[in-house]
Amino acid sequence: MASKLSSAALDTKPRVIFLLGPTASGKTNLACELYQQLPVDLISVDSTLVYRGMDIGTAKPSAAELARAPHRLLDIRDPAEPYSAADFVADAEREIADIHAAGRTPLLVGGTMLYFKALLDGLAPMPAADPAVRERIERDALEHGWPYIHAQLQKVDPQCAAEIHPNHSQRLSRALEVYLSSGETMTELRARQKREEGPAFSERFNVTQLAIAPRDRKILHRRIEQRFHAMVESGLVAEVEALYQRGDLDENLPAIRAVGYRQIWDYLAGRTNLNEAVERGIIATRQLAKRQFTWLRGWPDLNWVYTENEAGEALKIKEIVRYSLNYLP
Repeated sequence: MASKLSSAALDTKPRVIFLLGPTASGKTNLACELYQQLPVDLISVDSTLVYRGMDIGTAKPSAAELARAPHRLLDIRDPAEPYSAADFVADAEREIADIHAAGRTPLLVGGTMLYFKALLDGLAPMPAADPAVRERIERDALEHGWPYIHAQLQKVDPQCAAEIHPNHSQRLSRALEVYLSSGETMTELRARQKREEGPAFSERFNVTQLAIAPRDRKILHRRIEQRFHAMVESGLVAEVEALYQRGDLDENLPAIRAVGYRQIWDYLAGRTNLNEAVERGIIATRQLAKRQFTWLRGWPDLNWVYTENEAGEALKIKEIVRYSLNYLP
């Protein structure tokens, strides 16, 4: 298989492989198997796996999996230090160059679609955060709801609003804040950035994109529920409690706002009981998967890899790998 990937590409541009998919779709398992069969090195594309001490709730690859298939960009930040899409792009570009220099192919795997998009499309320089504007937006959201904020964004930046779910509070707040604090929309800033920067990622690299998911959304929902209960049984509460007890973290940090952590944090703060926190965590994870599917539905040049056959029967990992290899020249 190694020679197939390295010699069959007619394009002289260096090759990069993306492996995307919703949470609990089987990305890590497939990536580890591909690592065994192809001359690839793995780069994590996940906004939570970057944080140290957040292993169970992020479904971070186990020590055994990492020994078998090392991942880059894991455990590179303390939870007190926010990690942005711009940080990811800089880190990923560095790792991609390093992997190519070693004569291998980067395989980027994860579910943070914003990071993949930032890498593909570039990032426009955005104005610094404005706490006063953000506070005003959050007050309006508290009074009217986040769909109201979405409607406000729709009026000034319909293209950006179309890319954001009406309940995605963090992205909505930032997009509207950019306009209110600078007078320019994210769409305008991105357009200027494209005019000014160098060749796009897709012009520099030969990119193959795979997306893994079950055919039936109900299957994914069952996996999410089973996995969340398994996380709780494996010590998720104790993991979040260790973060809670540090004293230098709060619920407004991106790390603590992560799905699962936010809900258990609320339990530790006495705002819910454990059963309620677990149920909310499962619901939030399903909502995350829904947002990820929304991204993927409009994603260009995706090759879909399904974890079940057309009869709905689960495929073995070897079959999924064989199916994936059809897309990898």
